[in-house]
Amino acid sequence: SSGINAEYGEAGGYDVILVETVGAGQSETAVANMTDLFTLLIPPGSGDELQGIKKGIVEVADMVIVTKADGNLKTAARLAKTEYSRALRLLRSHGGDSWTPFVMTVSALTGEGLGDVWDEMCIYKKEMIEKGMFSKRREGQRLTWMWNHLQDDLLDALKEDPSVRRKMKSLERDVMSGVIMPGAAAKLILTAFLDR
Repeated sequence: SSGINAEYGEAGGYDVILVETVGAGQSETAVANMTDLFTLLIPPGSGDELQGIKKGIVEVADMVIVTKADGNLKTAARLAKTEYSRALRLLRSHGGDSWTPFVMTVSALTGEGLGDVWDEMCIYKKEMIEKGMFSKRREGQRLTWMWNHLQDDLLDALKEDPSVRRKMKSLERDVMSGVIMPGAAAKLILTAFLDR
């Protein structure tokens, strides 16, 4: 998982670790909870603006970067930047955030904006440290990682247990055919595991 890889990278002494997601929505919000700075990359004119807002990804972003801000897409990138800036003002208008997310444009082709993005990332980290939010976020990440490890280990133990495996196959068939509800089957599997 991304969390485990980030842990290993940090333990290995790396001070900058990039985590990329596939853009499926659910994974982004999970990654937002395990990173120090959650950055949303959006290509201009892709129609993702509204989709991202619907999925709540923009709400958890610390920074939004509109990519491909060059050539024929430069105008579209500026427009996307304006739209996201407006959306962020609306979504984050409650004033409770310790950081006001911003939107930037960048071109990997020309390099324009790359230095500015890095500078803003450094400012973000400095401000979060000064406000005590960096350490609080890290504390939350460690708790999340602990529970994620526990869930993964428990699920592995369940699947490897012979008495559970015997019951699991028939319960899976019953769930797929609608004979039993998923929650009831889960309770039966857990009971089989705990009673062994």
